[in-house]
Amino acid sequence: MKIKYLLMAVIVATMTACGTSSKVPLTGRTHRISISDEQLLALSNQEYAKFMASATKSTDAKNTAMVQRVGRRLANAVESYLRSNGYANEVKNFRWEFNLIKNNQANAFCMPGGKIVVYEGLLPYTQNEASLAIVLGHEIAHAVAKHSAEQITKQMNQQIGTSVLGTVLNSTVGGGVGDIASQVASGVFSFRNLKYSRDNESEADYMGLIFAAMAGYDPANAVTFWQRMASATNGSRAEVLSDHPSDERRIANIKKWLPEAEKYYHGYRPQSVSSTSSVRTLHIGSSTTNRSGKRR
Repeated sequence: MKIKYLLMAVIVATMTACGTSSKVPLTGRTHRISISDEQLLALSNQEYAKFMASATKSTDAKNTAMVQRVGRRLANAVESYLRSNGYANEVKNFRWEFNLIKNNQANAFCMPGGKIVVYEGLLPYTQNEASLAIVLGHEIAHAVAKHSAEQITKQMNQQIGTSVLGTVLNSTVGGGVGDIASQVASGVFSFRNLKYSRDNESEADYMGLIFAAMAGYDPANAVTFWQRMASATNGSRAEVLSDHPSDERRIANIKKWLPEAEKYYHGYRPQSVSSTSSVRTLHIGSSTTNRSGKRR
């Protein structure tokens, strides 16, 4: 029994030691991540290659060009923001790709590293480039905020009490970190199906709205887009049963954030202030996160 408890203590200490604390751009929220960028990107690239090998790219040249145009414009704005606000070292993690595929689902996703896929079934709801930018901004925000790594870390930590992860994380944190904790305790690992928390989703809504505005897209389109999406769900989805905010909460939050987003859209850019300056508070979902009043 003593050996068992000692082993579990080693795992807990190891997970704590190898975790890295960092701040999410724009919101300033602090989170701890136990998987390295290199490990995450390696997994992401493998899964993306598998997905694209089985997917069928759209033959609609006009819509394909639109997705790539909007995606690149957002990527440029995001990289510019990161470089100007102390996150220049994060830019190296992105190798942007934008693909439109034949699929009638109203869906899109962005894998870690900036691999973005849009399903053709989403376009009847976006209807214009600005609304598409709102969606792609949201997906890019998941990657910038490292929500995948955050959720994987949480799942890995949850398994500590029930299994010796990957032979004690590959003999106490080997290069594969227990083969990512034995593929998160033998669960079906898929970035495309990875569930984010409601707070992560709301954070991505906020960041995506700002990113779209930074790229020169009118953020007001977010309201009408989500209203169209809400009408498609017929209000049948209860928030407490979903990993996403309810349509009503999402739209209400966006309306609350619009005045700030409009400043970016009209050319306003916060400039940097010292770390001793006052800190504003951003309420996202049930969590409270701090966001410096940075200007650039």
